Amino acid sequence: MSETNRNGEVWVFAEQEDGKLSDVPLELLGKARELAGTLEVPVSAVLLGTDVGGLSDTLVAHGADKVYLAEHDALAHYQTAGYARALCELIGQHGPQVVLYGATPLGRDLAPMVASRLKCGLTADCTDLQIGDHTDAVSKTEHKNLLFQIRPAFGGNIIATIVNPERWPQMATVREGVMPLPERDDARDGEVVRCEVDLDGATLPLTIEQTHREKKSVNLKAARVIVAGGAGVGSRENFDMLWQLAGLLGGAVAGSRAAVDLGYIDADHQVGQTGTTVRPALYVAVGISGAVQHRAGMEEAARILAVNTDPDADIFKVAHYGIVGDYEDVIPKMIKAIHGGA
Repeated sequence: MSETNRNGEVWVFAEQEDGKLSDVPLELLGKARELAGTLEVPVSAVLLGTDVGGLSDTLVAHGADKVYLAEHDALAHYQTAGYARALCELIGQHGPQVVLYGATPLGRDLAPMVASRLKCGLTADCTDLQIGDHTDAVSKTEHKNLLFQIRPAFGGNIIATIVNPERWPQMATVREGVMPLPERDDARDGEVVRCEVDLDGATLPLTIEQTHREKKSVNLKAARVIVAGGAGVGSRENFDMLWQLAGLLGGAVAGSRAAVDLGYIDADHQVGQTGTTVRPALYVAVGISGAVQHRAGMEEAARILAVNTDPDADIFKVAHYGIVGDYEDVIPKMIKAIHGGA
């Protein structure tokens, strides 16, 4: 690792498919600006693909100072070999000190390949990132301005902070939705750096003849109101009253992992550490115990209302309002109240 890497930029891999950016790189640009502000370095996005240059304006508007744009026919569709080779080449040329990826299926595939080729560390599924100093317990060497990579560990029972003082760039994948999406600012100025990558002769193991993507049945991240049920709801049929309440509130229905595993609601609706992270204006938790894995996905909601028969349920630790009672009694009363008592 060269000394210039220690003052390198903070990079965000700008994941796109079919010429469309997902929300994840835009969320990461907001956090990257915070990290780069502490480090006093620029923020850059790396955009790979074919005919994707038009996305650069969106990346700049959401916080990128530079966009490294590499277009090549071999990058038209995502394949690990081509994208990893291109990204490693760009990292070698420009020497960033931090590279962030979304913890999406694509990011979880690409980041380990890049880390392996560069022989650097990678922390997966981070829920927070900070800059701080670290002193090695053995050598007593003090390392300044390291990336603190924070994530749940041991089944979510503890929060681990991971540092990588030696093998750079420091790399992490970050869960979708855990970083707030910064507002678009079209007044921002940024530089688009067109990069050549040597992919001629690259062996891509697949020939993609056709692609098909099934849309999710629900967009929980965009919902302002969410009514979520847990194992305590008891059955898929009992979820009907949650659907009714959500409909009256103009919201979406979600479930804990336990509810999904029991077949009460489909996996697209799962909120939590292994599901979607949400930040609605109102989150109604019904029959949810409040295990740390679930709280990790919803505790940033503006207002949380919990309904549970157990007064000691962990969900009450994060709830702004709590009702101790049977949901089969409480939810119908809420529905009746919304109807104006009719």
